[in-house]
Amino acid sequence: METTLRGVGVSHGVAIGEVRHMGTAVLEPPAKQIAADEAEREQGRARQAVEAVSADLMARGQLAGGEAQHVLEAQAMIATDPELMSDVDRRIVVGSTAERAVYDAFASYRDLLAGAGEYMAGRVADLDDVRNRIVARLLGVPMPGVPDSDEPYVLIARDLAPADTALLDPALVLGFVTEEGGPTSHSAILARALGVPAIVALPGAGEIAEGTVIAVDGSTGDLFVEPTAEKRAELEAAAAERKAALAASSGPGATSDGHKVPLLANVGGPADVPAAVEAGAEGVGLFRTEFLFLDDSKKAPSEEKQIESYRKVLEAFPEGRVVVRVLDAGADKPLDFLTPADEPNPALGVRGLRSLLDHPDVLRTQLTALAKAAEGLPVYLEVMAPMVADRIDAKAFADACREAGLRAKFGAMVEIPSAALRARSILQEVEFLSLGTNDLAQYAFAADRQVGAVSRLQDPWQPALLDLIAMSAEAAKAEGKSCGVCGEAASDPLLACVLTGLGVTSLSMGSASIPYVRATLAKYTLAQCERAAAAARAADSAEEARVAAQAVLSGE
Repeated sequence: METTLRGVGVSHGVAIGEVRHMGTAVLEPPAKQIAADEAEREQGRARQAVEAVSADLMARGQLAGGEAQHVLEAQAMIATDPELMSDVDRRIVVGSTAERAVYDAFASYRDLLAGAGEYMAGRVADLDDVRNRIVARLLGVPMPGVPDSDEPYVLIARDLAPADTALLDPALVLGFVTEEGGPTSHSAILARALGVPAIVALPGAGEIAEGTVIAVDGSTGDLFVEPTAEKRAELEAAAAERKAALAASSGPGATSDGHKVPLLANVGGPADVPAAVEAGAEGVGLFRTEFLFLDDSKKAPSEEKQIESYRKVLEAFPEGRVVVRVLDAGADKPLDFLTPADEPNPALGVRGLRSLLDHPDVLRTQLTALAKAAEGLPVYLEVMAPMVADRIDAKAFADACREAGLRAKFGAMVEIPSAALRARSILQEVEFLSLGTNDLAQYAFAADRQVGAVSRLQDPWQPALLDLIAMSAEAAKAEGKSCGVCGEAASDPLLACVLTGLGVTSLSMGSASIPYVRATLAKYTLAQCERAAAAARAADSAEEARVAAQAVLSGE
């Protein structure tokens, strides 16, 4: 009998197929004591395993390329973290085996961060995955992963680590469902990049029996167990309709009555540019420069290396707009040369622009590199600061840009509620705003963006979040300036219409989402988008907001 479950849809499309479950990873090795004269040997085993796992993650990243490569390279850095390895060595000296020392060191690190209120932002699955890979190698057992199958299937897992998600074969894995995770987790972001329908934060999905036929709607978050023939036909027809709309959609983003909404791409570096160009991106709305800095946590990349990387992205969009976010370090992206090591809660500490203002040489070098990279290019360069809290922050950033001789528009990201509340004040110092909806939701609702238990508060349809977005857009309009969205909210086609109705002037997203958003926007007038936005803001929950907006746009 057909039953329906609902999670959080994070990657568009419909997948219908039999269930295959992800293998359970090695969790806890046996506790055994070793003799003192065995410690050096065990330390050597631990180092070899760590180096092998790090190399494997780097190799997987090179195979995957693009966004996935950046994610996996960051994960490889977790494996070789000096503090973790020192802890492993200490545990071995007092009698632990290599595998037990690794397990306990990672557990201690994880508990310490959780107890301090650490903002893990997608790193829980990453941390566990690295630990399990090292322990599995030390025990000499295979690391359970994506199941072997000659036939296409729908994958169900408790959670998916980036190393597994990045190399999924879309020809075999029709879609996937996870019990944990959230809309901004690495697995969700990579699913969109792969174009695989996906649902996350669906408790109980793991209880669905192997081989059961299910239908996954990655747009709505609905999972249908043993769908009827009628339901399958309905879903397949909807998917075919969406595919036809995508094929017919091209050109700049706009509503059906010609209101222009530039559709831009989120990129992490030159490797992401081809997909953005292929999707018809009108430019880059978020160039995450921190991936360049994560190559070496001990020191900043040279000015020459930065110029080379930035110029490759700028050259890809002649006459286009490229919005660069300066280094956003801290919290889940610590850098030894920049971020404090002893903060009780890094997410609420010296992060983003705060770190850069404490290290003006790092900011100056990056701004100078951007200025030199743009020389002679017909590109519209815009540079923005992350984690701006008030006008004082905005002025400090704008002054730094001018001192570096940067010929570009200067902007501020709205990720902290105070910035939305005082947007008009901030706009006295900068020329545009860009809403980072992932962090804005996290800080507005005090809800870690990767904790499944609070995923409803990370839903970008939350009316309170829409209020903050509207407040920012209204302030920008009053000042005659622009206000874009570069968070994952922009990748939801229906929500893109609502954001347009709220007054947002551009939308930036993962490249794979651009055709879906373009096709959906083209179906509605600006007035319809405005009515949908008003209906969503009048609701009392994210689900009610989504339903209300859909009703307006469908003419119900």
